[in-house]
Amino acid sequence: MRSWTSPSISPLPASGLPLRLHDTRTGRIAPLVPLTPGTARLYVCGITPYDATHLGHAATYHAADLMRRALRDSGLEVEVAQNITDVDDPLLERAERDGVDWRELAASQVDLFAEDMEALRIVAPETYLSVSEAMDQIIDTVDRLRERGRAYQVETPDAEGEDWYLDLSVDGALGDVSGWSEQQMLSVVAERGGDPDRRGKRGRFDPLLWRAERAGEPAWDAGELGRGRPGWHVECVCIAEGGLGLPFDVQAGGSDLVFPHHDLSAAHAVALGRNFATAYAHSGMVALDGEKMSKSLGNLVFVHRLVRDGVDPMAIRLVLMAHHYRADWEWSEAELTQAEARLASYRAAAALGGRHPDTVEALRAALRQDLDTPSALVALDAWAARAGAADPAAEQAAGETGPDAAEARPGDVATACDALLGLALTD
Repeated sequence: MRSWTSPSISPLPASGLPLRLHDTRTGRIAPLVPLTPGTARLYVCGITPYDATHLGHAATYHAADLMRRALRDSGLEVEVAQNITDVDDPLLERAERDGVDWRELAASQVDLFAEDMEALRIVAPETYLSVSEAMDQIIDTVDRLRERGRAYQVETPDAEGEDWYLDLSVDGALGDVSGWSEQQMLSVVAERGGDPDRRGKRGRFDPLLWRAERAGEPAWDAGELGRGRPGWHVECVCIAEGGLGLPFDVQAGGSDLVFPHHDLSAAHAVALGRNFATAYAHSGMVALDGEKMSKSLGNLVFVHRLVRDGVDPMAIRLVLMAHHYRADWEWSEAELTQAEARLASYRAAAALGGRHPDTVEALRAALRQDLDTPSALVALDAWAARAGAADPAAEQAAGETGPDAAEARPGDVATACDALLGLALTD
């Protein structure tokens, strides 16, 4: 799968201070200590490419980008893996509705997503695979589960073969991430891709591993599993294992993935005899007109449309930074207006130059405390206000500005904004 071009970043000297991150599973904020010394490994759940990047998507990948930057600033190497769910019911349904080949629809939306990520200066993942590209590995993973006695078949009248499900009853891993009660799980599982009432299943939350071929659906040969296509959760386990190894450090994604997706992904790994992620970091939901942005509701604000209409992508990043990544919030034109005013003031301050190590340290301190971007923006607001009131001639005389300033001065705010926040303030 084609990725995108990562922005060129001039990193700051490593702080040596760890990122403190909120873990959904424990409910606590704690220093992230990587399983592999010197390297942090992060998995980010990717899009189902049947519609372009909306602000809810952008919030998730922006948060993961901040994690990467904060981990890098602490002195760690960072490896990121991300999937693309290009074989899934919503994609197939949209392709049929629009009368296009599902592969063409997926490819067009993946390309648009890449353009959006590049515009927002999101660093590209090291591993970036679609389900269709990883099919051999996925089939192998499902077959391993079958050989371990963890998969069972359910009679499937509308297919020649039978569907395969994961038996969750063996190890009690269900709910390990969410901590939810059965009632809470039942309240959302059907609308989030589950089939709790399907006859023949051993457990209501047992997830689909392999769907037998139906007429008109894409299918792959899978030996004893029969022709078909994979379920949702197993794909991420497979791509994470191939790209990062199991276990890895952080599973990231939107808060709507806590259950069932992240809960059941972890359960798949346990069924394989492995642990999944050490920590789980979830971004909040973005609303429009009082409702969470979602493709089913159609209440979406698209990144590419904002950019097409002349909005600077850095203003979009500033809208996202105005809210803590774990918070739910609502998009409005007022949000964008404030972000554009901030961007103008920050760029004006950056043009004046000057070394401001206190501001840089405030940015670093805010970021490493669970990615506290609202506090970072408060520090930048104060810096811009001081810069606007300062005498540029006095700063020039003091030797604080010049063409090589950004490289020479570790206290340069524009350099820190680029490295830590992905925010371009200079050309």
